[in-house]
Amino acid sequence: MFPVSVVFLVREVAGAPPTIPAAQRFRLKKIMIRRHRAGQGLGILKIHSHILCPAMPPIHWVPIAASACLAKCLTALLFGFFSASVLAQVPVTLQLKWTHGFQFAGYYAALEKGFYREAGLDVRLEEASPGMDVVGQVLAGKADFGVGTSGLLIARKAGQPVVVLAAIFQHSPLVLITRRDSATQSIHDLVGKRVMIERGADELVAYLRREQILLDRLTSLEHSFKPQDLIDGQVDAISAYSSNEPFYLDQARQDYLVFSPRSAGIDFYGDNLFTSQMLLKTQPERVRAFREASLRGWRYAMDHPEEVAVLIHERYSAAHSLDFYLFEAREMRPLIRPELVEIGYMSLGRWQHIADTYADLGMLPRDFDFRGFVYADDASADLDGLRIYLGWALALIAIVMAVAAYIHRINRRLHRSAAQTREAAEELRASEEKYRVLTETMKDVVWTLDAETLRYLYVSPSIERLRGYTPDEVIATSLDTAIKPQDVENVRSLIRQRVEAFLADPDAAPRFYTEIFEQPCKDGGSVWTEVVTTYSRNPRSGRVELHGVTRDITERRASQERIAYMAEHDILTDLPNRALLSDRLRQALVVSRRNLHRVGLLYIDLDRFKPINDVHGHAVGDLLLQEAAQRMRACVRESDTVGRFGGDEFVVLLPEIDCAEDALHVAEKIRNALREPFDLAGLHLEVSSSIGIAIYPDDGMDDASLLVNADRAMYEAKRGGRDRVVLFDCVAG
Repeated sequence: MFPVSVVFLVREVAGAPPTIPAAQRFRLKKIMIRRHRAGQGLGILKIHSHILCPAMPPIHWVPIAASACLAKCLTALLFGFFSASVLAQVPVTLQLKWTHGFQFAGYYAALEKGFYREAGLDVRLEEASPGMDVVGQVLAGKADFGVGTSGLLIARKAGQPVVVLAAIFQHSPLVLITRRDSATQSIHDLVGKRVMIERGADELVAYLRREQILLDRLTSLEHSFKPQDLIDGQVDAISAYSSNEPFYLDQARQDYLVFSPRSAGIDFYGDNLFTSQMLLKTQPERVRAFREASLRGWRYAMDHPEEVAVLIHERYSAAHSLDFYLFEAREMRPLIRPELVEIGYMSLGRWQHIADTYADLGMLPRDFDFRGFVYADDASADLDGLRIYLGWALALIAIVMAVAAYIHRINRRLHRSAAQTREAAEELRASEEKYRVLTETMKDVVWTLDAETLRYLYVSPSIERLRGYTPDEVIATSLDTAIKPQDVENVRSLIRQRVEAFLADPDAAPRFYTEIFEQPCKDGGSVWTEVVTTYSRNPRSGRVELHGVTRDITERRASQERIAYMAEHDILTDLPNRALLSDRLRQALVVSRRNLHRVGLLYIDLDRFKPINDVHGHAVGDLLLQEAAQRMRACVRESDTVGRFGGDEFVVLLPEIDCAEDALHVAEKIRNALREPFDLAGLHLEVSSSIGIAIYPDDGMDDASLLVNADRAMYEAKRGGRDRVVLFDCVAG
């Protein structure tokens, strides 16, 4: 018997040897050691620990007896082991849905930039092989997370408990591609043709069904994933990613046609991050940490596409060129829409629309309940939004009255606008009269030019007042120095044509020509001039000469531009007025009909503005309107238009959006911006806004109906308690 004995009570993983796995991390909470001299009993070292890794299997205690010397060694060994274990990372596997490419850029960025490591995760990215069942890999425990299509809904219906965590692509990149020089010029021409459609391309199957094309009407071939097969004519159509295969077709200079499910109203999410319901239930913190680190990586990848493309090419796969990865990055951006939609954003309404689309095509039951399918963080926001929209469809009489009041207000604004236009026209006429008087009392520039050499023969002294050059300086140069470089070739061509017409028949040629030019000045500036010219033949030399009079019209032109601007903009806020916004709306509708885009129209009314105006006066009210206009401008893209319709009402035009979610996102940004307090003239003021949304073509086919319906939705927002955003389809529904 040893003089001193120690019994260690340590945790043992059930079903494994009495050792602690290297991946587990322990925090020592309490150590109790009682030492007894020989004959006084056994010493016991008891270690209490918490498993920081939530994936630890069931455990039980195992006693180990040792000598005092051995106990000291084991104690030191355990403390060293535990210290190293604290630094260990939880191993996690992400199963990609294809081979390495920019398609998964965010995950590479999260891994290489240490975002996963900061979250305590040791992540391994697994490539997929053709035909691999990614859902099966995750549910079988071979991977913790996966990347899948919107077909995850169908997997959920089939009893596979998957949970979607984030939608990376707001629009699926899956398309069908054919050669432009083939007999397949429309989607219906695919009937009887050789088509390669990859497994899991559910939106393409739904697209074909929507077009009344069943798969058994196609000659289906196993997908080779080689664009060269299409180029060589071995197949008539292939399924593809719009961010992938077109690169190789472009490289081969092969013209092609793209058929997108979005043209048939099938707009699914793409490359969705998902996990199993079991992992979410047992390890919610791990799921949350992985999701947040991944989205952080995606934001980095979208902000630094060139850097991440080089990273993928050098560290992950040289199977494609760097140009290919850069092409992927460019083509993915409009599908992810990072500048408009938060990366990973999902909405229950959009998933419901996808489920309804599947149901319409017989791929899901109509009453399919997908509760628990969407990660809770995204679902909660949608539920709040749904509560806001309840009960808005029963106010038809009030809506009619609101429309009548709206038309009355518009008529009043039109009368005011007409008066302002008349005043501007009077100002223009006064300006023109002023410049006529000035030109009668001050000499215009008179000059003569050789039509062949284009060199000045004479220039009057007033040229120095006009452009800063002396007559001698101008005569020493050619015509080219008297006009802007971009106009030189056009002016030379005009002179040649007019000289030819004059020489052919001097009597038939026009007597005078009038042009407007921007001419450079000696001080580096420029001046706008009206130039009147006539052609004649010099009786002594027989050469054709130009005789001209140049008049300074810089102020007149500026006045014209200012009047034109005033006719289209609100004087107080400098925003486009109703006339300009209506014109832009009509143009946007023309473009959208051609490109199959949607157009969003937001009608905004400031809540509780009138009391501020009444109490603090119009000066403060005007300052608030100006600040509100600037805040709204800051919430939209350069291609969008914020206009003022008068009073405290504004309209925002969103051309080329993909769905109502885009318009809702912008409306919420504006609503939140306007809720921030206004510190004006020493006052702390607060307002909110009621916003109505109408979408082309869903809520109207022309500008008038869209404006009316957006206004109706706005009044419903007010009726619902103000400080709200309302879609017209909720009003009409």
